[in-house]
Amino acid sequence: MPVDLVIVGAGAAGLAAAQAAQARGLSFHLIEASHRIGGRAYTEEMAPGMPMDLGCHWMHSASLNPFPAIADRLGFHYRRDGAWRMNGFMGSRRLTDAEQAEIHRGMAANYAAIGAAAARGEDVAVSDVIDLESRWVTLYGYWFSLATANDIDQISTVDIDAYNDTEENWPVREGYGALVARWGADTPVTLNAAAQRIRWSSRGVAVETPKGSIEGKRALITVSTNLLASGRIQFDPPLPDWKLAAAADVPLGVHNRIGIKLERNPFGPEVPNSATIMLEGELPLATQLRPFGFDYVVGVTGGRHGAWLERAGAAASVEYLTERLVAAFGADIRKALSTRTIVTAWGGDPWTLGSYSSALPGATRQRVELARPVDDILYFAGEACSTEFAGTCHGAYLSAVAAVEALAHSAGAATGIGAGR
Repeated sequence: MPVDLVIVGAGAAGLAAAQAAQARGLSFHLIEASHRIGGRAYTEEMAPGMPMDLGCHWMHSASLNPFPAIADRLGFHYRRDGAWRMNGFMGSRRLTDAEQAEIHRGMAANYAAIGAAAARGEDVAVSDVIDLESRWVTLYGYWFSLATANDIDQISTVDIDAYNDTEENWPVREGYGALVARWGADTPVTLNAAAQRIRWSSRGVAVETPKGSIEGKRALITVSTNLLASGRIQFDPPLPDWKLAAAADVPLGVHNRIGIKLERNPFGPEVPNSATIMLEGELPLATQLRPFGFDYVVGVTGGRHGAWLERAGAAASVEYLTERLVAAFGADIRKALSTRTIVTAWGGDPWTLGSYSSALPGATRQRVELARPVDDILYFAGEACSTEFAGTCHGAYLSAVAAVEALAHSAGAATGIGAGR
């Protein structure tokens, strides 16, 4: 007998959809292509007792985010950080307070210019409106590539301005990915069951996987835009052109993390727990130094450069981080770096093909189109469907809950969804 809802993808969106469906009394079948749940929320251990987030790692806009309450309920711990703070190094020289204040003023001016353009309805590239003559423009461009996984000529002013940022970015000690995995652990899911073909009509859906075909009255698709646009899931009949265009116009870029375990703590008490290291003529690198007191360091790359470094391989990424640590803290730091490393490669991940989404200039409305159902049979959710919290774990969660609510409201008793339960 067909279930009310077949949910494709067990990341934060798919898990939230399953729980929302269950709460509404809807029958569902949740499938996941990977061997694990969580999607782009994923924690590994650098060493026993040393969790490191490979994907999402801050509970952004925490007061509007459901995951702090989930963390409290499950006994996870987090740090209540406020606004991001700049700790800059130019090689081995710490930036002066005046330089750091200048950087902050410049970034505030950039966001003001973006907001003004958005208010005028100018959905243009961020590079068209920020100050490209600033001596810190390379740093600003790098920060945008981390925030959006794409570069300033690829991202929309309106999309950036739409993000609801409360400047509450709270990291999870045990790992955000571990939190998502624990929260979703009791949700029924079929793993290693990639959706290969989705046949759909007014009569319902049949989702074909290596583990058989699953029939349902509706389907909720939570895969990434890059995967949706890639054609790896065949739709019969094909998705309409407007849906494929929406996926292509809100692409995932790259945000990767490079981790190296420390043999000991090489940093004195005066060294901050984060540092953005700049070298003349090269891109900056933001680092986390012993987060939560764990003996490892992390460097973060994004955009085209992050994608290039990913293609260069894990060893090249580790050396890239090592060179910048040496530049900032001296050659002796090499003695503290172990051979244990973790390097992400989200662009090459077969189930995501990227890190998170940003709308191309002129295409911000495509997030709404991406979330729009097709013929009241195929529904869509995920971080890319969120206008207010794009690129975030809780954006994926909230978009899925909204999709299930819309589905249940639209279907109602007319189709028998949830009837008799």
